[in-house]
Amino acid sequence: MARMCVKTRRLDVAKVCLGKMGHARGAKALREAEQEPEIEARVAMLAVQLGMLEDAEQLYKTCKRYDLLNKLYQAWGQWKKAMEIAENHDRVHLRTTYYQYAKHMEALGDRNDSLNYYEKSDTHRFEVPRMLLEDPQALESYINKKKDKNLWKWWAQYLESQADLDSALTYYEMAQDYLSLVRVHCFLRNIQKAAEIANETGNLAASYHLARQYESQGDLKQAVHFYTRAQAYNNAIRLCKENNLDDQLMNLALLSTPEDMMDAARYYEEQGEQMDRAVMLYHKSGHLSKALELAFATEQFGALQLIAEELDEKSDPALLARCSDFFIQHNQFEKAVELLLAAKKYYDALQLCLEQNLIITEDMAEKMTVSKNSKELSEEARRELLERIADCCMRQGNYHLATKKYTQAGNKLK
Repeated sequence: MARMCVKTRRLDVAKVCLGKMGHARGAKALREAEQEPEIEARVAMLAVQLGMLEDAEQLYKTCKRYDLLNKLYQAWGQWKKAMEIAENHDRVHLRTTYYQYAKHMEALGDRNDSLNYYEKSDTHRFEVPRMLLEDPQALESYINKKKDKNLWKWWAQYLESQADLDSALTYYEMAQDYLSLVRVHCFLRNIQKAAEIANETGNLAASYHLARQYESQGDLKQAVHFYTRAQAYNNAIRLCKENNLDDQLMNLALLSTPEDMMDAARYYEEQGEQMDRAVMLYHKSGHLSKALELAFATEQFGALQLIAEELDEKSDPALLARCSDFFIQHNQFEKAVELLLAAKKYYDALQLCLEQNLIITEDMAEKMTVSKNSKELSEEARRELLERIADCCMRQGNYHLATKKYTQAGNKLK
């Protein structure tokens, strides 16, 4: 009756039949197959459990479930058909099919076929060395024939583990594994040769390994050089700080991350010398307030000017006000006005323009003009500010701009 259910596609009856037969494995497989969307795929699973393989094959073909058909052929031992299906209809499982066939042929002792299909499945870099490990000569000739960098590297590591370092170096060079080359040369005390390789190739990992070697030997100059080549700036900075190599420290800090710049800036600040470098590094690392604080404390006018150029409306108003005070003290009134405008201290900016007889440009006047819907000033205060700007422009003889501001303030008579 269960076999009849395959023909009639009555899976509900088939479950009862399998239960009566005590076919536990078949019942479990049928229950799992219920997840398949096609009725034919579910019936095919029943057919497989009942040994009706030809019927299952036809059902899988009918519903075009080539992935399940591929699995059926593999389990059935029909490898040629399985690979044909994978190549033509189920390419997503093509490499897996090749790999399973390679394992099957290896189990049968057919080394050539398994080698061929391990290569087709792109698993030969791991599987072939495992398979041929007990026959080193065959493995070496296979590796030399393939000319694959990964296999050369694997063979070099194997030779190194067997203490054949000269042969290992040859294969590491063929594989262009510069870190391993440098590592082995350092082990053999050929540090000069290792340095040549690191300098020629520019390999970051090789340079880092060599820097560690030089540091352990106390050759600080070479260690800093190779840490820099490896872009491990924090290690180079650490060495410079520990050994007072201040000039190199500055260059390295500028190449490195903001965190390393901060670290170097703190070092210069603690030293109490070369404060200009500390200010520059705080500035470069994005800590403007700290850079300004230090520049104010040490009265570095040039540095302050540079930093102030980067300040805008988004900067801290207290910082802007402090900078403008500094510029006023040093008679840099135009710069001070710019900073006061950025800090939105319009009245102070106007007062400074009047006191120092600074010409109010159209750009400055626009920056002082608050929009109608602004929450900064009430409508009355906004008009008063506009009138004061217009009065200022009138005193300076800029009648066109004064007219524009009086109009914006709503004072048409003036």
